[in-house]
Amino acid sequence: MTRRTVRIAVNGVTGRMGHHQHLVRSLLALREQGGLDLGDGTRLWPEPVLVGRREAALRELAGRYGLTAWSTDLAGVLADPAVEVYFDAQVTSAREAALRQAIEAGKHVYTEKPTATTLDGALDLARRARAAGVKHGVVQDKLFLPGLRKLKRLLDGGFFGRVLSVRGEFGYWVFEGDWQPAQRPSWNYRAEDGGGIVVDMFPHWEYVLHELFGRVRTVQALTATHVPQRWDERGKPYDATADDAAYGIFELEGGVIAQINSSWAVRVHRDELVEFQVDGTEGSAVAGLRGCRFQHRAATPKPVWNPDLPSPHAFRDQWQEVPDNGEFDNGFKAQWELFLKHVYADAPYHWDLLAGARGVQLAELGLRSAAEGRRIDVPEIAR
Repeated sequence: MTRRTVRIAVNGVTGRMGHHQHLVRSLLALREQGGLDLGDGTRLWPEPVLVGRREAALRELAGRYGLTAWSTDLAGVLADPAVEVYFDAQVTSAREAALRQAIEAGKHVYTEKPTATTLDGALDLARRARAAGVKHGVVQDKLFLPGLRKLKRLLDGGFFGRVLSVRGEFGYWVFEGDWQPAQRPSWNYRAEDGGGIVVDMFPHWEYVLHELFGRVRTVQALTATHVPQRWDERGKPYDATADDAAYGIFELEGGVIAQINSSWAVRVHRDELVEFQVDGTEGSAVAGLRGCRFQHRAATPKPVWNPDLPSPHAFRDQWQEVPDNGEFDNGFKAQWELFLKHVYADAPYHWDLLAGARGVQLAELGLRSAAEGRRIDVPEIAR
């Protein structure tokens, strides 16, 4: 088998997602398994080129993982003809310009979401990539979670009958940063730096709803900044100018209604940090990151409202687990494999910059809905 080395510029690698999910659990994990088999006698060997703003941090990461290529000069990395793929995990506000630069340099681009800060910017990136003839993809990792893959199995098998509604709960308490360090970077809570939970999470909800249940036709959102003051990485207080919670209602094609609450100011009283309950005429299911429980119509209890007596039902015990039929790899790694096969084996791939633009559109319209206090139509973005 022939080994082909592919140099991949990984920008934003010193951040949490870029470091852990994309470098360690995806690209380095591919190396640990001997590379990616393309199915034609070729094994792809990813060679990360670490890119960022902090020289000392890049040098430390490279040394820790036995890598030799790192740089704070993005333009210089993109000018290197040996670098074929550019990946972006930077802060949102820096992403669009870097992606445009990579496309102009003729690199295939793969990126975290949101792809840009505005729909116009996201659509411009998609047009530029198409005109340049480069392959392009956007991370849509929730689709590869074991829990949602099990949910998709139920959908594909017709378990639900007619799907009626989807209810999602996402979030956890992010500490303010004064008496305990915050689990998220401070820019997430400054609108001027591209922060906010709508910008961060509505692109996720767009592709989850679109792929599993149907295109989002309307959005109605209410946002809040529940924690108005936080403390940054240096221990200095700052005003939180971005939304830290969003309560959204989405009408989907086919009549399905989805309600999703997203919050960084909620304490978790559920099995996982995100859960989706799907109710249909024939059955219901609750899917999280890894697990998925279901209840068929024939096994549905018949409760009667009576607040004067304890309920005879242990409702949670009446649900069954979808079995682990098959192995579920890390979702980020699984999508990296599909994108690299798309680039180097021309395998099909539809999670591209245009799909990423739909997520930016929903976030933009969600914020507009909250500002104007009304439901807003979501126009279809034609391919």
